[in-house]
Amino acid sequence: MTYHNILSELKEQILYVTINREHKLNALNKDTLAELADVIEFAGKSDVVSGVLLTGAGEKAFVAGADISEFADYDSAQGEALARNGQKMVFDAIENCPKPVLAAINGFALGGGLELAMACHMRIASENAKLGLPEVSLGLIPGYGGTQRLTQLVGKGRAIEMITTGEMITAIQAEKFGLVNYVVPQTELIARSEALLNKIKSRAPLAVGKAISAINASFNAEGFEVEIKAFGKCFQTGDFKEGALAFIEKRKPVFKGK
Repeated sequence: MTYHNILSELKEQILYVTINREHKLNALNKDTLAELADVIEFAGKSDVVSGVLLTGAGEKAFVAGADISEFADYDSAQGEALARNGQKMVFDAIENCPKPVLAAINGFALGGGLELAMACHMRIASENAKLGLPEVSLGLIPGYGGTQRLTQLVGKGRAIEMITTGEMITAIQAEKFGLVNYVVPQTELIARSEALLNKIKSRAPLAVGKAISAINASFNAEGFEVEIKAFGKCFQTGDFKEGALAFIEKRKPVFKGK
């Protein structure tokens, strides 16, 4: 596959993947998700890849969310399919990749962007990073595993607070909550990420892969199915239509709880 939305470079057994839509704050659209699915499949199968470093282009955003204009008119069935396909092809594929995948969060990680980072096995954030799941402001809930992975990482209380308020947190707060492994100056982000992947690279690769698999098995996947169904149902609400339209029109939404 020829990539138009991501950059991919292999250096010393580390696959550097950069979401390259800086003019859109690296927002996830269908084509970007398809390219991520392809590059993660390659990483998992390739003997020359020992780890993946995933980041966003520029200094403002890791991924500022999903491209809402692509699904603003979806109905319930389409919304459920959107979540199911995205989870299977990208987010679950990253989580289940036998090679360690590290998210170098270089700025905003919001909505689908934070869900992408949480699907990775480890996260390092720059000091300027802001993280959040603002889907409720659009009349939605997180649909790419956010309700499940955030709860696993920060606990039920923090997850409910973050998701139901939709507010962003700072990188320092994220580290305190256990959402990211480390916070570093932006100028040191890639080097610190490389250092961690290089340390893992020196370990037995098959054992690393098995360890990732065993750790993932400690979580019950049933919750993802619940999330997919709930995400799809949001698309049949007037609040979602209003939220998406308000976003596109750059105004505050007026929700009616219908």
